[in-house]
Amino acid sequence: MITLTLNRQKLLPDVTHNLEHAGVCATPVFMGRRQYRLDEFFDIEGELSDQIEIHGTTSKMKSIGRGMSRGKIVVHGDAGMHLGAQMTGGEINVTGSAADWAGAEMRGGMIRIGGDAGGQIGAAYRGDAAGMRGGTIVIEGTAGQEVGMRMKRGTIVVRGKVGDFAGLQMKGGTIVLLRGAGARPGSWMIRGTILSLVELPLLPTFRYASRGTPTFLRLYAQHLETLGAPIPLDESEGSWNRYSGDLSVPGKGEVLVWRTGTSCQTG
Repeated sequence: MITLTLNRQKLLPDVTHNLEHAGVCATPVFMGRRQYRLDEFFDIEGELSDQIEIHGTTSKMKSIGRGMSRGKIVVHGDAGMHLGAQMTGGEINVTGSAADWAGAEMRGGMIRIGGDAGGQIGAAYRGDAAGMRGGTIVIEGTAGQEVGMRMKRGTIVVRGKVGDFAGLQMKGGTIVLLRGAGARPGSWMIRGTILSLVELPLLPTFRYASRGTPTFLRLYAQHLETLGAPIPLDESEGSWNRYSGDLSVPGKGEVLVWRTGTSCQTG
């Protein structure tokens, strides 16, 4: 297996807007411990731009857009680990799938993934106290485990089902699950909101609190509409059931689950 790792201080819109063509070509990448020039792997066109397009097989290319603060990166294909990690601004669009740690500890900006994503999306790195602290991640496909682990702010929207431990130790922000999640969503969450359009296998440490449509949700739905993720609000078709937890922490987080029909859950 060959894995390329970009020098994260170089191939970013923050830098390329000042780089002439020769400078872009000389951008260092690493394969294992050996350093190469970027033009040893890619045919490169353009210069002096904060817009970067990457074509080809890049599923083993790590750290695309890591730490970026401006501009736009478009990946025509798949992306490797740490896509947009610790970014503070700008936009990343991936037409294919992305590996683990996409948007890890990001503070701002937008990441859109057209396919599936790995685990630890928007999460904190091991040993760090806080994960995602701002920005937006939209995933059109599925995602792996520990999505939003220790996130404090921002929004993660996943159209497909996500793995176990979604919102693990969540401290704030919002996770929107259009197809639900695996085991133990919201475990040890302290604050924040998880929205799900399908039933979730909640731990017994979550307590049913109320039924209805919170005022904030009507406002937040307008934001989700702009992200292409509309949520139901018509109470003639169903209702949002609110659960508080994780009470084992104790936590002040909330999980909102949409149920069609008029019956309410009290357990």
